[in-house]
Amino acid sequence: MRTVGDIDWKYWNFTERATLCFLVRNGLVLLIHKKTGLGAGKINGPGGRIEKGETPAEGAVRELQEEVGLTPADPKKYGELSFIFENGYSLHGTVFVSHSFTGTMTETEEAKPFWCDIRDIPYDRMWKDDPYWLPFLLTGRQIRAFFIYNDDTMQSSRVFIYGNEAVPVSSLW
Repeated sequence: MRTVGDIDWKYWNFTERATLCFLVRNGLVLLIHKKTGLGAGKINGPGGRIEKGETPAEGAVRELQEEVGLTPADPKKYGELSFIFENGYSLHGTVFVSHSFTGTMTETEEAKPFWCDIRDIPYDRMWKDDPYWLPFLLTGRQIRAFFIYNDDTMQSSRVFIYGNEAVPVSSLW
């Protein structure tokens, strides 16, 4: 079994790029019941694959609009996630947080959105890596994380947590 330490991440090439964008407000975070694609049936943050010619921030805004009908205002980059799946697929994700948005939340063919108290996030219904990094991100810390999966089983992980960011913890709770 390969581990994260076996990979030379400096020269690693991913299959696809994706984004996640968490809307956070008044102690709540916007999550989705994912209906289609990678992770269908799981709870996650809104996001998806970056299209050709898009920046990660542009992809995050577009995905939120497509999946839940909301437009984040000034999403800030808070992390990067790198995934290797033993079936040959690999993914590099950029994670954003926004504390304001416009639009009307709407269920779509891709996702059923819901607001969740940050203290009650259903980690048992999410990807196995989420509890390793999401709590830190939601308290304003930047993250960089690496994971190896075999189907739905996380085989190896390494998560780096960086210093406090400009968002005060008190604004999240």
